[in-house]
Amino acid sequence: MSKRLENKNIIVTAAGQGIGRATAIAFYNEGANVFATDINEKTLKSLKDEFPKIDVFKLDSANKKEVESYCKHMRKIDVLFNAVGFVHHGTILDCEEKDWDFSFNVNIKSMYFMCKEIIPKMVEQKKGSIINISSIASSIKGLPFRFVYGASKAAIIGLTKSIAADYVKQNIRCNAIAPGTVHTPSWEGRVSASSDPIQAKKDFIARQPMGRLGTPEEIAAIAIYLASDESLFATGNTFSVDGGMTI
Repeated sequence: MSKRLENKNIIVTAAGQGIGRATAIAFYNEGANVFATDINEKTLKSLKDEFPKIDVFKLDSANKKEVESYCKHMRKIDVLFNAVGFVHHGTILDCEEKDWDFSFNVNIKSMYFMCKEIIPKMVEQKKGSIINISSIASSIKGLPFRFVYGASKAAIIGLTKSIAADYVKQNIRCNAIAPGTVHTPSWEGRVSASSDPIQAKKDFIARQPMGRLGTPEEIAAIAIYLASDESLFATGNTFSVDGGMTI
């Protein structure tokens, strides 16, 4: 029985944990050749130990030279999954210039670097799928204390639509996924760092109409669809996976 992503070559950024890791594993289980990258060698090693056939590489995708060096050795790439992200907590008054620059470098410039290197390869192949992780906290919905995070995640939606428009004739698709609150190590870290972790957890869950957080595997399921040939007529879209936050 064939798998949905059989023999597709897929790059996954931020593959060491959370949504990136779950998606890298899901792609692998569907038959893809997965090239997993992350800035964290420890989490990459954990992924490699569990799935020896997944190719792992330490990469800071917000570093232009590192991205250029890594991508120049890649040949056929069918799918690029951009999952790198950082969550800054606070309003505009809590956001210093360095916080703005760091958030935009990690959340959007990393995708710019990766897309700029991979798109020429997809143009040559005359096909490809790019999937970017945005967020409900973006141009979709304003959330408290997510000023620069929401601004940078909104930029991802703009980047996605622009790439989709520019390369639709070359059979290159570009879509975004906008998760609600997902139970990841990053989320656990933010909760633990709050002044009242128990209340913080309750508050996160309370804003989800389904009464629970999402799972990385539920985001990965949408990514499989967008990476597969089942979604060949879908481009320039943002797929909300938010437990009803935007009803």
